[in-house]
Amino acid sequence: MTFTTMLRGALAAVAALSLAACGINSVPTKEEAAKARWADVESAYQRRADLIPNLVSTVRGAAASEGKILEDVINARSRATSIQLSADDLDDPAKFQAFEEAQGELGSALSRLMVVTENYPQLRSQEGFLALQDQLEGTENRIDNARTKYNAAVQDYNTTIRTFPDSIGANIIHGAEPMQGFKAKPGADVAPEVNFDTAN
Repeated sequence: MTFTTMLRGALAAVAALSLAACGINSVPTKEEAAKARWADVESAYQRRADLIPNLVSTVRGAAASEGKILEDVINARSRATSIQLSADDLDDPAKFQAFEEAQGELGSALSRLMVVTENYPQLRSQEGFLALQDQLEGTENRIDNARTKYNAAVQDYNTTIRTFPDSIGANIIHGAEPMQGFKAKPGADVAPEVNFDTAN
């Protein structure tokens, strides 16, 4: 083996290591991981959307006078399911915000519906309603868990595409853009006031 052949082999090995450290594989791997976590978020939101018609029809029978709130829930579900955010749109802040707002409206409408049901003891005692309520509570926990895992994957991806040496491959080869993560709603840092004084 000549010195030139050994030098070529060493240069090829160094070049291969340099390319491997430049985000050639790590950027798409982390992007796919974030997209997989996004699919978990979508699945949790879909589970909630699927439970709502059963909840609404159960409440409608017992609380017909609460038609406005039921209508709000139905409309919020319709808006939430009509706004689609694909994994390819996760770097678009406007689309991400529209999706998050629609899901927030649905969560708020469901909260109002659950408060209304407190006025109907016969409804709260029905096994079907209690099962739906438990499933919705579990679904909200799944949504929170999926969003947390998605945010962690997005943080990992965004850090990778911004740090050296992965940023070289991220910018030159992949044209990577930062993904959007879920943020707290405005005012979420202020604790709600709890008042048990019924005189007010």
